[in-house]
Amino acid sequence: MNATELNPALLMLVAGAVAGLLPRLLRQGVTLAAPAAGIAILLSTPIGANVVVPFAGLEMTILRLDALAYPFALIFLIAALLNSIYALHQDDRLHDAMALIYGGAAIGGVLAGDLATLFIYWEITALSSVFLILAAGTERAYRASMRYLVWQIGSGVLLLAGLLLHWRVTGSLAFTSMTLAGTASWLIFIAFGIKCAFPFLHNWLQDAYPEATVAGTVVLSAFTTKLAVYAFARAFPGEGLLIPIGAVMTCFPVFFAVIENDLRRVLAFSLNNQLGFMLVGVGIGTEIAINGAVSHAFAHILYKALLFMSMGAVLYRVGTVKASELGGLYKSMPITCVLCIIGAISIAGFPLTSGFVTKNLTLTAAEQLGYFWIWLMLIFASAGVMEHSGIKIPYFAFFSHDAGHRVEEAPANMLLAMGIAAAACIFIGIYPSALYSILPYPVEKNPYTAASVITKTQLLVFSVIAFAVLIRNGWYPTEMPSTNLNTDWFYRKPGAAIVRGMAAIVGGIGGFAAKAVVGGASGLSSLAQRHHGPDGIFGRSWPTGAMAFWMTVMLGAYLILAYV
Repeated sequence: MNATELNPALLMLVAGAVAGLLPRLLRQGVTLAAPAAGIAILLSTPIGANVVVPFAGLEMTILRLDALAYPFALIFLIAALLNSIYALHQDDRLHDAMALIYGGAAIGGVLAGDLATLFIYWEITALSSVFLILAAGTERAYRASMRYLVWQIGSGVLLLAGLLLHWRVTGSLAFTSMTLAGTASWLIFIAFGIKCAFPFLHNWLQDAYPEATVAGTVVLSAFTTKLAVYAFARAFPGEGLLIPIGAVMTCFPVFFAVIENDLRRVLAFSLNNQLGFMLVGVGIGTEIAINGAVSHAFAHILYKALLFMSMGAVLYRVGTVKASELGGLYKSMPITCVLCIIGAISIAGFPLTSGFVTKNLTLTAAEQLGYFWIWLMLIFASAGVMEHSGIKIPYFAFFSHDAGHRVEEAPANMLLAMGIAAAACIFIGIYPSALYSILPYPVEKNPYTAASVITKTQLLVFSVIAFAVLIRNGWYPTEMPSTNLNTDWFYRKPGAAIVRGMAAIVGGIGGFAAKAVVGGASGLSSLAQRHHGPDGIFGRSWPTGAMAFWMTVMLGAYLILAYV
């Protein structure tokens, strides 16, 4: 078997299945070795590799490595390795197995060359990821996981319906560019939109991710939504509808994140915000815009993982990530604090960090094509993410008031994973050519022009000043225990009430019907008993004369009817 026939996705899936059967040390060795081996396989596989397998009369392309798939597959493998390092302190058989299977399925979806193969991996990501939420073992986690599963399976059902219609109309299942010209493509578009957390289809993300385990949330942040971004870049590049959808996605989470008290939920809203930038790039569809979307997804997985890791370390040591209950942790967890700040300035897009060199491409693409209002929304969203992820997360977790928590620093494996992610954020910011060299199209733009640096620095500095003024004057929303209503309220409250009411009505009708059936059967039974029982008219013994009389009557009636 040569290098082009090896598939890192299958390696990850097999490793996940095996890991669940092994004792702790061997299992952890597998969780580290599998993604490391996957990276080695990917780096040795030439761009253009294509593996087709016949199955049930179909030609299934289980591996297609091109310039678009390569950066996504690479960052997914890197994320899987970082996730494994981060989780080494725990002995959780279910997490270790499902994290590998989940990551492997996401990689398999990226490398899929047909819609049938994509669907298989699409569903595996849904089924495996839900266990990372269930592993938390709380009632809230269970309820959130069930709602999450409904959304994810719903996405899969739409994708299946779409690919079947697409196959019927075109005779092809090739996973390639398509247009919104029929029912099939619309079904596929919406299926991708659910997994990418479109507005009004996004609630599963903020509902479920913060309820997962400490390490589970970090794993969840890397794969599902970025697989959807890749799917859009593959199937709908240049689809104009994605531009306003993405722009709205960048802006609306800002308002929720400002008032949210749970810092992991703040990061979940921020994740929505960042996905919007990627979708705008895909929607614009030019070479620089696609490069912006892909590079942003690559960088985002690193700095978002870093932020979730730092909040996971806080949760692990303190037992809470409620902003109202934290503060002063820089004294106890100084290394985690510094690493968190690196993630914060990276997501905010400070110069010399990965966020700056990737967002710059999308902003340039919008500016070049004259999307002024879209560009303005992206600038507003950049200031917003600076406020809620760049400032709010480290400020309320590590500074603010001193909540009196005196805890140990994060475990060494957590610090190592965070350190690698932080180093990657700085490295990409200083040497953007390292990332630019693996993007789908050549990058000629230098992100560090005077105009870009000054504009971005001014925006960030004014964001910091605005935050300081709001805090100083007591105008910033107070961090307090609260539940912030989102659009999921409609199906979690009135929707649930409607379902319960309909169930009660159906139950009442069913009960009435059951009683009617039982009553009717009882009546028939009584009637039969009355006439055919031991004392019934047809059950008791009749005299011979009486029998002869009635037989004569019946014969006479028959003759009359026959004559008539």
